[in-house]
Amino acid sequence: MNPTKRVLLAAPRGYCAGVDRAVIAVEKALDHYGAPVYVRKEIVHNKYVVETLAARGAVFVDETDEVPVGARVVFSAHGVSPAVHAAAAARSLQTIDATCPLVTKVHKEAVRFADADMDILLIGHTGHEEVEGTAGEAPDHIQVVNSPDDVDAVVVRDPEKVVWLSQTTLSVDETMETVRRLRERFPHLQDPPSDDICYATQNRQVAVKKFAPRCDLVIVVGSANSSNSVRLVEVALDAGARASYRVDRASEIDPAWLADVTTVGVTSGASVPEILVRDVLEALAAAGYDTVEEVRTATEDLMFSLPRELWADLKAAGQAPPRPERGGRQTLAVEQV
Repeated sequence: MNPTKRVLLAAPRGYCAGVDRAVIAVEKALDHYGAPVYVRKEIVHNKYVVETLAARGAVFVDETDEVPVGARVVFSAHGVSPAVHAAAAARSLQTIDATCPLVTKVHKEAVRFADADMDILLIGHTGHEEVEGTAGEAPDHIQVVNSPDDVDAVVVRDPEKVVWLSQTTLSVDETMETVRRLRERFPHLQDPPSDDICYATQNRQVAVKKFAPRCDLVIVVGSANSSNSVRLVEVALDAGARASYRVDRASEIDPAWLADVTTVGVTSGASVPEILVRDVLEALAAAGYDTVEEVRTATEDLMFSLPRELWADLKAAGQAPPRPERGGRQTLAVEQV
């Protein structure tokens, strides 16, 4: 008798509050101001989202000097440095800052610690937009620590005036290992006032850890440049999944992955719309995995208001949406376990 093929579906998964806010900001800007609306970098790290918004008239650029003087530009959810704000002002750009409020919190912490003349060790990946934005808040005080292996090379001015901050989308376990090794070198290392790793990143990793030991295969929906999506693959493998792969969409699933597989775990990164998860579930159902059980480890109901610049214009036009209320997001109707 063949065992029943099934899917374990992680919850929470997909869009976090910061991503939701940023994507809606671009959509509302296109509706209100009309195309084109320029966006510096990818609004969030997801190919489908970027392609969909581009088809509606969003123009994605790498830097503000590519935006026509006086035009409107949206800053991505990952945040930007003061230098980017200054460059936009120099071109008289009308800015909409869609930086995730949780990233903004880290920026403010960086400024405060720099004002206290502390050395700030920013745990994150060099070149990531969020890290560039945070480091730009206090470039003379911040150095990036990419991994635990970088700890031995860290040099500080005063070992008693050191604090760590982190990129919000990292692996919780790897970040804590980096902190542990930093504290071995600098016993007086201070913690930030609250855990900077985003609640959504933590929740998605916790959900994967719960079901991964029961999975022959874990499929993570997310783009290659999405740090939190890439981390979910690593988390699944570390937690006991026999195999794990990342896909942008269902068409990238290799049928060979499903050989001798009974249980497939499915999750998605924090910048992934639910439609892409639905497509993966449909593809798996076509391959015989038509029993879906949702494995829930937390319920997220945090929502953020639109960026204040956009909100003000919508309000003046009588088009401002209601302020967000707690109440949870709609999810797929599946059995919960």
